[in-house]
Amino acid sequence: MKYLSLKIFAAIILILAFQTLVNSDKIFAQTRSNKYTIVIHGGAGTISKNIPDSVKQAYIGSLKYALKIGQDILANGGKSVDAVEAVIKYFESDPKFNAGIGAVFTSAGTHELDACIMKGKDLSTGAVAGVKHIAHPIELARMVMEKTPHVLFTGDGADQLGKKFGLKWVKNSYFDTPQRKAAWEKWKAKMDKEKHGTVGCVALDEYGNIAAGTSTGGLTGKMPGRVGDSPIVGAGTYANNKTCGISGTGTGELFIKNNVAFNISALMEYKGMSLQQAEDEMIHHRLKPGDGGVIGVDKDGNYAFSFNTEGMFRGVATSSGKFEVKIWE
Repeated sequence: MKYLSLKIFAAIILILAFQTLVNSDKIFAQTRSNKYTIVIHGGAGTISKNIPDSVKQAYIGSLKYALKIGQDILANGGKSVDAVEAVIKYFESDPKFNAGIGAVFTSAGTHELDACIMKGKDLSTGAVAGVKHIAHPIELARMVMEKTPHVLFTGDGADQLGKKFGLKWVKNSYFDTPQRKAAWEKWKAKMDKEKHGTVGCVALDEYGNIAAGTSTGGLTGKMPGRVGDSPIVGAGTYANNKTCGISGTGTGELFIKNNVAFNISALMEYKGMSLQQAEDEMIHHRLKPGDGGVIGVDKDGNYAFSFNTEGMFRGVATSSGKFEVKIWE
């Protein structure tokens, strides 16, 4: 009798374990919506419509390639933070953009790079500024977020942290390109007006989590030590699952003063604005023409772009089949 009771007890345990496994599968299935959205930008500014067609197609090709990288990750059930990092790492390796290789020169003829990444699920954030030797600042920003108790590292401390984590260490000249060197020479002659180039990505994955990231070399001719909005949480980068994720590009000082990225989220949360309405309020009413632009994705997968410059390199891909890149309106 005692042996029979033990068998019955064991059977009950097995049944309960099986039911728990089934229920956990149901929960997992419910939390994965098979719905995702990803937006990217490669900077906003004075982008002439008269650029050679070969140059235009080169930028379009890079935008499509970057967008496909992120889309593939999300379509296969990957996390938004992984998609954001992968897209920005690609941009940091493409000399056409002002991030990583191709970063602009400071007034001293060197490169100082900034980056930030943020998760909307718990507001986890990592950022670096004034990086001179880490090939992929966005990768270091994620390390700050996941492997330190801090949010922002700057200068030599950031570079040394990257070396400690085993990230690719390079000479500062690694970031040089002939085009950026020419822009620096023009700046020295007070001729350069180029502003575009900062890169960013915002994604909503199938589990409802938003992530946003931004990476930049800053402004041509900036004073050594200058930090713009890209690595500043709430200025050029922000993510919150309650509202949206934002990445900005433009004149960093103005994005910092107006707390642009966070205020878009705040307008949605406290005033009930849509993502597009909130972006337009900040870009077209709080900032002035020529100051820059933003990309964003909200908690429901809606996306929006807003810019007050001549153009903005941008793109969007969604689980519903949309895949599009643009430069001008």
